[in-house]
Amino acid sequence: MFWVIKALSTAMGEATSDFMVHTMAPALAVVLGFVAFVVALGLQFAQGRYRAWSYWLAVMMVGVFGTMAADVLYVGLGVPHTESTALYAVILAAVFVVWQVTERTLSIHSIDSPRREVFYWAAVCSTFAMGTALGDLTAVTFNLGYLPSAALFAGLIVLPAVGFRFLRWNGVATFWMAYVLTRPLGASVADGLGKPAQASGHGWGDGWVAFGFGVAIVALVGYLVATKADVQCKPLGEDQRR
Repeated sequence: MFWVIKALSTAMGEATSDFMVHTMAPALAVVLGFVAFVVALGLQFAQGRYRAWSYWLAVMMVGVFGTMAADVLYVGLGVPHTESTALYAVILAAVFVVWQVTERTLSIHSIDSPRREVFYWAAVCSTFAMGTALGDLTAVTFNLGYLPSAALFAGLIVLPAVGFRFLRWNGVATFWMAYVLTRPLGASVADGLGKPAQASGHGWGDGWVAFGFGVAIVALVGYLVATKADVQCKPLGEDQRR
């Protein structure tokens, strides 16, 4: 359920961001995206424990604003996708290094303090921005097109799954590998469905794509809220956290 909703949220964030910047003044869209992002994170930090609705609301708003942050560099400042991808990769690496040095673990199961949660959301924001730039890099700069790019990232995301399941790769490392790859995967799918045919898309429209993915997310999160199927019942052992 986590990975399904995460992939849907990346696609929804991409389509929503593109819809907003093309239906209103781009500066206004960025401001609204930033306000929604801050409000959602504020609600998340106000919770005393994990709650599905506030967590996934924050993820969705990070998806929208993270897309805008990546697009601003390319559209507004003319920074090539190659350079913006490298920039956000360096930022993400820096977040991981500082987080590891400070807290001695990058496991999401160890997030039990406000400081650790700040590190977590900093990493999430960085993955969304980097993933957006990476998806545009393969689809536009490398001329693969959106859906072929989605197929590429769908293949790549199998690697950490296989490594963790069969090759005993580190659980925390494979989690973050997959987390990073869900962003360009979801963004490429959203663009492939929403963009016009001349841009290698199916022409469904960003608004309808965002709406469809949004409805799916609401339904799945509603299921989690009702069943609490995603709530960790007991703490993991030290070996599992590492």
